[in-house]
Amino acid sequence: MREIVLKGVKKSISNSFMLDEIDLKIPSGEFFALLGPSGCGKTTLLRLIGGFEKVDKGKIFLGNTDITDLPIHERSINTVFQNYALFPHLNVYDNIAYSMRVEGRSRHQIKNKVERLLSAFHLDDHVYKTPNQLSGGQQQRVAIARAILNEPDVLLFDEPLAALDFKLRERLLLELIELQDELQTTFVYVTHDQFEALTVADHMAIMNHKGEIVQIGTPKEIYEFPTSSFVAKFVGTTNIVHGILRDLDKKPCAEVPEIGFHEIYVPQKREWMRNGAKITMSIRPEKIFISKKPDVYNFSNTTKGTVHSIVYHGRSTQYNILLKNHMMLQVFEQNEEHFPQEHIDYDDEVYLYWQKENVVLLES
Repeated sequence: MREIVLKGVKKSISNSFMLDEIDLKIPSGEFFALLGPSGCGKTTLLRLIGGFEKVDKGKIFLGNTDITDLPIHERSINTVFQNYALFPHLNVYDNIAYSMRVEGRSRHQIKNKVERLLSAFHLDDHVYKTPNQLSGGQQQRVAIARAILNEPDVLLFDEPLAALDFKLRERLLLELIELQDELQTTFVYVTHDQFEALTVADHMAIMNHKGEIVQIGTPKEIYEFPTSSFVAKFVGTTNIVHGILRDLDKKPCAEVPEIGFHEIYVPQKREWMRNGAKITMSIRPEKIFISKKPDVYNFSNTTKGTVHSIVYHGRSTQYNILLKNHMMLQVFEQNEEHFPQEHIDYDDEVYLYWQKENVVLLES
């Protein structure tokens, strides 16, 4: 297994940089996700790694090998495309066996390896079916089996579940996690869906609309400690609150217009942190507790508001609370009981509670 390293990679389209000075290290044997909005360049980055496009400047390494100018078939990297790119006229067995036949391997070698993959991917009962006779999930398995036949160091996935319904996506994501864990092959997974990235990734890189990598970390690090408003809003749902930094050296707090002072947690002082500075904060909706009763929770912060709207999500209920400064705060409450002790309805006056440790200060 070998890590992937990109150094100063540039790629322009129509004299405009799609990717500019990209530096990235993808550890070997990991499930790594590239997450970003449509058009941010993540698929272009994947295609550069796979050799489908040439870099304008910079280097790409697989381990100690410079693969920047290597042709596709010499890279030990295979790709699973969004449409799976299966041969429609070939059955499952022949689709999987295709690359070994092109290499001129013996019938015995091909049979042993393909049959092992058919069993591993639960495709034994579908050997003689053509792609149009398979479900979306089965087609994906065939595509992955074909891609790993020659045991590449890296497997690239370009939004492979985009065309599938939610239930099937959820099941196949778990299958992909188990497969990567078993193979220990490096998986690089491109998606614009934050649910997919948070589910599968060991580490993930977040790209913005300019094609820049703005944060790299574990799913938990990125969700719990986003470094910017863009990451906070793109990965999950959050409340963005603006205020003024006060009492930084003693008891840090944020002064929010018309609402008052709220305690914040400052684990590490940054250059931009100073008394009187304008600050931006992220508070995840599930970190806020809601009640019609005052002083229910002994939390760092509390404020009042009015229930503007309610959305039932099954597992949770979303309350949109209008504060007296006309800001709307989202609150997610887990639906733990069939008959909750407290009924909250439209136009109710409610109290919101949260701990200072759940307020994340953002750089922008």
